[in-house]
Amino acid sequence: MSAWIVVLPVIGLAAAATLLAARVRRRTALGVLVAVDLVVAVAALVVVAVALSGAPASAHPAVAAAQQATGGSSSWAALLGAAIAVAASSIGAAIAVAYTGAAALAALSERPELFGRAMVIVGLAEGIAIYGLIVAIILIGKG
Repeated sequence: MSAWIVVLPVIGLAAAATLLAARVRRRTALGVLVAVDLVVAVAALVVVAVALSGAPASAHPAVAAAQQATGGSSSWAALLGAAIAVAASSIGAAIAVAYTGAAALAALSERPELFGRAMVIVGLAEGIAIYGLIVAIILIGKG
């Protein structure tokens, strides 16, 4: 987590410098942008390789015994996962409903007989949020 505190401002400065260079010189800025993209892609591949090649983490025996004695302290992780599931699915559903709703209204203005089909598609987009809520309920039940 502390690595992101260092890396995010550097990425922001690199993006700002690239945009500034794009306004000054078009060809040089494109080269810089491609170079930054390649560096980010290589860094992402390194992170994936490290994550996939790592061994599973295990707690120190004394810490594991203390957690089992107190009933475990993993409920915060379940609550965090539930919050992320609900937030992400709600945002995804909002974006999906925005596009499908606009398209449904456009289709209905030309052909009103498409109301049933249009509402089914908008309802499917709203279902994304319900799936996130179900996942959150499952996570809270296990936490």
